[in-house]
Amino acid sequence: MNFKTLYESNKQRVVTGLVMLGFATLLAFLDNSILTWLVLGVVYLFAFHEAMNLFGVRDVKLYVYAVLLWLIAYVYPNPDDLIYLILILSLSIMAYTKKVDYKLLAPFLYPSISMLFLYALYHDFGMSVLVWLVFIVALTDTGAYFVGKSMGKTSFSPSSPNKTLEGVVGGIVIGSVVGALYGTFFIPFWLSAFIALLASVSSVFGDLFESYLKREAGVKDSGTLFPGHGGMLDRLDGYLFGGVVMVILLRGLA
Repeated sequence: MNFKTLYESNKQRVVTGLVMLGFATLLAFLDNSILTWLVLGVVYLFAFHEAMNLFGVRDVKLYVYAVLLWLIAYVYPNPDDLIYLILILSLSIMAYTKKVDYKLLAPFLYPSISMLFLYALYHDFGMSVLVWLVFIVALTDTGAYFVGKSMGKTSFSPSSPNKTLEGVVGGIVIGSVVGALYGTFFIPFWLSAFIALLASVSSVFGDLFESYLKREAGVKDSGTLFPGHGGMLDRLDGYLFGGVVMVILLRGLA
């Protein structure tokens, strides 16, 4: 694999990635609860908008509900529980008005549930654990890309034809090993390794699910927010599954 050629063909992607990395590093360094909630909220609204486009949903009221949901999440002790309230409220309104359209619920299933879990990860366990997730997912994704480019031959899934099995396995190994070592700062090694492995695997399928949605919608990227990277969901997909798994395992096992 020629790294110089690879860099030249992905120069815009690399530059955008470095800018995003710098911003994320600054956010982690500041570790301010209001700022983190606000940034995650902006991320959520962009992801929510892109999801509505992928699902083909056109209803401005849903944006109002999404904003209210995030505002309540800031003061509610268990942010991830709020999704059940929004689903019950939505179904109740549909039943009352006799206008049942389950497609309107789709953006509250994806990405709303996952974003509430990501905020709960920070809310309950702190910035250092949120950074742990970022390490696992980012290394899984990066490892899969480079291993896949260098030795990938076997197609992984029809939902994402460019991914190879070799790349996915390589990414999971890299993300899990580094993640397991990082996690020992908080929990025993065996538990850290277990959580890192499952978070890494789930991030792969988070990526795969978003790829499936894009193929169904007939688009290459979820948006054009990040030059060379696509939309918010394109950058967030692995975290949307990995964050849920990490919160559940930390609450149940740690």
